[in-house]
Amino acid sequence: MTEREETRNLETIPVGSLGIIPLKGCEDLAERVNDYLVRWRTQRESEHKDSLAFSGYQRNSYILKSKIPRFGSGEAKGMILESVRGIDLYLLVDVTNYSQTYSLCGHENHMSPDDHYQDLKRIIAAVGGKARRITVIMPFLYESRQHKRTSRESLDCAIALQELVKMGVDNIITFDAHDPRVQNSIPLNGFETVQATYQFIKNLMRTDHNLQIDSDHMMVISPDEGGMTRAIYMANVLGLDMGMFYKRRDYTRVVNGRNPIVAHEFLGTSVEDKDMIIVDDMISSGESVLEVAAAIKQRGARKIFICTTFGLFTSGLDKFDKAYASGTFDRVLTTNLIYQPKELLEREWYVNCDMSKYVAYLVDTLNHDTSISDLLDPNDKIQAAVAKYKKGDLPDIDD
Repeated sequence: MTEREETRNLETIPVGSLGIIPLKGCEDLAERVNDYLVRWRTQRESEHKDSLAFSGYQRNSYILKSKIPRFGSGEAKGMILESVRGIDLYLLVDVTNYSQTYSLCGHENHMSPDDHYQDLKRIIAAVGGKARRITVIMPFLYESRQHKRTSRESLDCAIALQELVKMGVDNIITFDAHDPRVQNSIPLNGFETVQATYQFIKNLMRTDHNLQIDSDHMMVISPDEGGMTRAIYMANVLGLDMGMFYKRRDYTRVVNGRNPIVAHEFLGTSVEDKDMIIVDDMISSGESVLEVAAAIKQRGARKIFICTTFGLFTSGLDKFDKAYASGTFDRVLTTNLIYQPKELLEREWYVNCDMSKYVAYLVDTLNHDTSISDLLDPNDKIQAAVAKYKKGDLPDIDD
């Protein structure tokens, strides 16, 4: 058992027997999380493990079988094939996984976020209120980009959160929510938005062995004003300066659902001869982040690392290939919390940040009804990893 596990207070009685149901397209992440949980609970020593309250604590798998068959019309129903009575249930869903398909009147239809969200509700409905507690782990928060009203328009994210709560969901865990204030729509229920800062820093140090992590040689960049909070956090824990771009938009036009960006204006100190960490919540088409990378490269920046929790790459990878070939950036780091196509994983410039162990920590700790505060603020782990790196030792890949 690792030192990290030994320091966690998991002697408390579990809320109930642990059960995990991955929705379609989220099976790989769930399997990785399950492997950690099975190993930890086999190794963990506890004087209470043989008591009735710990019944079913050690199992070969915590994944419960389910399926969502569809009719020829494309309509579907959720089915759970094992008992969930009294189970502390964790539902994993990746609403961005466009690789999943279903038949619609004889045509192959790719699943949209709406389809994934509807399937999530079908499984919750199939539970029928029999679970002891339901926690939804939705790394990319459904409709999180539609989090505020600027004209006569829908507030989809807030409606979705309220809908899940009304269906009996007790807690919602997401990662790097586009705007965490959306939790105000469900103020009496559990909502946590988790950052991947530690995983970015760890993988960055494993990717480049010659980084000088200090304010004279490195800087953190927020590509827009909305992402300042996450950039400030990373800059503070690493002891670096921070810079920011703000977007000048053309509010007279709407292109692809948004006002087009006219220019990126920079606010901050000199970036000359410094390594840059551009940190954001997502890469959508990639236009903005590549423009920011090019802008700071023109200002004399040295290496440029792009760190985002979600790599959607909605316009493909060609523009990133060209930007990498021209020296615009050095590496792109995103997590495996959402679907990653094979061609992305094969790119020389791409670094995959595995979040499965972190998710397993969250599930294991919550099942014991223990505080996850130290998981939400990994400052101590970051400081330890940086200190180790500065001594010439690389962080463990499985830390």
